[in-house]
This record gives sequence, structure tokens and C-alpha cells, in this order.
Amino acid sequence: MTAIVEDEHLALVEGDPFTGHRRTGERIPLAAAVFLPPVIPPTFYAVGYNYAAHNAQAAARTSTAAMATIGTSAADAAAAGASAAGAAAAHVPVNGAPAKAAAERPEVGYRAQSALIGHGAAVIKPADCTGPFECEAELVAVIGRDLRRASRDEAADAVFGWTVGNDVSARTWQRADRTLWRAKNSDTFKPMGPWIETDLDPLADGVATTVSIDGVPVAAFPTGTMIFDPYAYIQEISRYITLRAGDVLWMGTDAMVEMPVGSTLAIDITGLGTLANPVTEES
Repeated sequence: MTAIVEDEHLALVEGDPFTGHRRTGERIPLAAAVFLPPVIPPTFYAVGYNYAAHNAQAAARTSTAAMATIGTSAADAAAAGASAAGAAAAHVPVNGAPAKAAAERPEVGYRAQSALIGHGAAVIKPADCTGPFECEAELVAVIGRDLRRASRDEAADAVFGWTVGNDVSARTWQRADRTLWRAKNSDTFKPMGPWIETDLDPLADGVATTVSIDGVPVAAFPTGTMIFDPYAYIQEISRYITLRAGDVLWMGTDAMVEMPVGSTLAIDITGLGTLANPVTEES
């Protein structure tokens, strides 16, 4: 069932949201809704290491300069990331550890549709998953029409809207396995939602991504400070692969936050709403 958010209600609609829909006239309270992923993508693209501070953080997890500032504002997080950004761009050490070199061109990977869950659904940590179990808070671009060999303007015009994603990651598996098959793609590892916002510039000044645990902010960063923005990725992908309406592109993170079992992990991006999911453990 598809709906349009109107204040504290959902106006139900019929038809394809990408090609045309009509209102049914039925409305339900927003508080009564059970949220599914706002789209099941034909193809699920994911970007890695698209923020300079994340590159440095991945190389030096204990580096104060590299980590997204904990418990502070997005403005302070930007200042903290600046030194790491310079280090990553130059591929020089951060607190003694080599920063990961910034990518020279946009490159993407893939995630599993089967890992998607909606706002409010539980993230389930597998029983044999040990070591760091982390959130990666991400902006998600939703493609609104088929696209091939797009210009930058065409890439921007093809974005239907934006939503929020949590790229849940099991780090021990990520290091141990030859691929990311279970570290990134286990069931429930990809919360997305709560909805798609069609009227937002996520790259504007003042747009911030904030991660909270049980209502307490623990990390924040400016959403738009990516190495390559969404339109560069869309343009690059479309050179080789036809993008389809409903495809999603997860844009990477500047904060990796541990997800304690028994907590509720929430990600807020200014103007997009809050994606919140309880964290449980497989019995």
C-alpha cells in the first residue's frame, strides 16, 4: 500500500508512484501505520568510502581526528572531519595510521534487496555474529525514471526523491570473508525509510545527518560533504548500466556507530525524517 504523508495522516494512493498515481480518498493516522521499505529497488547500489573522514576512520578507528565527532553538532563534526579530509586526500598518516586514499572516480557496489526492512522493524544480530556491529548512516537517492548516458543535469532531474538508510555492518565478517555477502547483506541489515521526500536539496548548507541511541545523539556530520555527490555517481553508473525507476543509491557515511543489542538506533537527516529501528539478537 502506498501513501502520501500529510501532516499526521497518510493519504492512500493507487498506481505506480513513478509514472502516475491517484488518491483513493482514504486516510489513516500516521501513528497507526506499519512502515515497509518505501521502495523495493530493481537494483540496489551502494557507495563506499565517500566521505574523507570515513576513509581515515576506517584506517585508524581510534583516531580522534578521523572519527565523526561524538555527541556534538554537525558544525563541530565538519571541523573534526576537515583534518581527516586533508589526510585522506593526500594519503598521509592520521595519528600514525595511513589514511585510505580518496577514490579518483565514482565506483559502486551492490546490496541485497532481501536485507531491506522498514522504519520500526527490528534489526536482528545473528547469534554467531561477534565483534563490532555497526550502523552506517546514509543518504539514499531514489531514481524516478530509466536513465542511460546521462548528463549531470539529466542525472539530477532523474532523482525521484530521497530517503534514509542504515548500512548495518558486521565488521568481523567484513574482514574475514572474501566478499561482503553476510557482513552487509544478512536479513534485516538494511533499514530504509521512513518515506521518500521529493522536495529537498540534501546537499544544501545546514542539512545534517545525526545518529542517536535511545534518544541520545552520539554522532553527527554534514550530509553534503561527500567526495562525489549523488549526481556524479548517477552520471557515472549510467555510462555503463541503464538505471531504472525505483533503483536506489546509498551514498556512504561519515560515522560508524556501534549498535548495542537492546537499544533503538535512530538516524535523522534534516528534512527527511527519522529512521528508527530496535536492535535485537537472534535467539
